[in-house]
Amino acid sequence: MNEEPRPFAARLARASIAPGRGALIVALVVAAWLLVGELPSRPADGVAPGAPTLFADAWLLFLIFIATIAAVIVGAAPIFVASIAALAVALLTGVLAPPDAVSAFTDGSILLIAAAFLIARGIVKSGLGHRVAYHAIRLLGGTTLGLGYSIVLTDAVIAPAFPSNTARSGVLFPIAQAIALATGSRPDEESRRRTGAFLMTMGMTGLSISSALWLTAMATNPTGAALAEDVIAAAGKAPVPFDFLRWVLAASAPSLAALALVPLVVYRLFPPEVTRTPDAPAEARRRLEELGSISGRELIMAATFVGLVTLWALSEPLGLDLAAIAVAGLAVVMLTGIYTVADLKKEGGTLEVFIWFSILFTISAHLNRLGFMTWAGSTVSGPITGLPWPLAYAILLGAYVLLHYLFVSQTAQMLALLPVFLSVGLDAGVPAAVMAYMLLFATNFFSVITPQGSSANVIFVGSEYLTSGEVYRIGAAVTLANLLIYGTIGPLWISLVL
Repeated sequence: MNEEPRPFAARLARASIAPGRGALIVALVVAAWLLVGELPSRPADGVAPGAPTLFADAWLLFLIFIATIAAVIVGAAPIFVASIAALAVALLTGVLAPPDAVSAFTDGSILLIAAAFLIARGIVKSGLGHRVAYHAIRLLGGTTLGLGYSIVLTDAVIAPAFPSNTARSGVLFPIAQAIALATGSRPDEESRRRTGAFLMTMGMTGLSISSALWLTAMATNPTGAALAEDVIAAAGKAPVPFDFLRWVLAASAPSLAALALVPLVVYRLFPPEVTRTPDAPAEARRRLEELGSISGRELIMAATFVGLVTLWALSEPLGLDLAAIAVAGLAVVMLTGIYTVADLKKEGGTLEVFIWFSILFTISAHLNRLGFMTWAGSTVSGPITGLPWPLAYAILLGAYVLLHYLFVSQTAQMLALLPVFLSVGLDAGVPAAVMAYMLLFATNFFSVITPQGSSANVIFVGSEYLTSGEVYRIGAAVTLANLLIYGTIGPLWISLVL
């Protein structure tokens, strides 16, 4: 009996490399490298971030990063191949030292992604995922759009208890995956667009909005608020409140509008092949009857899942690491035999995602350490001096969002650029509350702009229901919709309520 092709092998078989497009990108990078080749090399002891002159290695690493992203967008190479090539070039040119090149592979957020992905497999394998999916279909399964809204709204409700969008992705993904499978959509070229690709996109979209709605939905929110308070105080402006209630009050109008409208944008631009499923609720009820009472494996999986959710929600007061909690949950799932070593051996796709995300994370973080991100922020924000404050605000917010194409960490961008952009905005006369809150909201709502724009995206991209090129395209549209909604409603609402 022939073995069924593994998902990772199948995807490698489908992946294509376009030599012509790749050669063009390489030629452009080499030409640009020659143009900056006369710049001085970085001294051994480094240069402080924000130095007025960037050195050749910072420019070269930037060119490598941009070439990698361009190769994926134009279809020259899959994101895994492009990332491996980028790492090889960075090492061979000496821009990255070997210890720096592997630094991200030990990052806790990446370990959390891998563990959450494998736990999600256990939820599906145990049967619990299908049971939950059938209940969701029974209640909201008349349309695929209704199922999408159920994922988005679920995330918005649980978000204040989770200071990590990555942890929430581990909650939402198995539900979205189980619903996709229950509606006949599998991670293959024939049926992935049936419902699965749309539901995975809705998961990422919801996370980008819910993280902005609640102060406690992202660990970066309180940190960013503290940074903003310092910048506002240094500028001699009146203090702006950033407590839990004021935050949700300021975020409520634009976030609720985004929750209502942005899923419709996704549905219009990236529709599922199956839009109406009138027979699905009845079929779901029939399947639930066939499943019968909940099994012992499902009970173990449910208890493990509830334990994970509870510990993730209480991780901060208990002083527990999110990745450690996820690894503990994975250990329980494997010790009880729900997910086995044999299952793990089939997870080539998980390894693929782990590698390419770690590489891009490393390059982005090193660009920040070389001072490139601060220099880019200062360069972009500098020309607005003397402009009317509404125009200055629009330019600053748009530039802050666009610069996320260079980052693989929301936290890194916030730490590097938020003080710069906020200071420039205050000098241009933008009201402190408006500029500060909008930059903080943007740090969340731009997360879906690229596959690597947030660690929360990776589990959905790794599902094999989506291609990286699709995420770039629909992610840009979702981010633009978020920018327009938050950017217009936000200032008016904040000026009214704060």
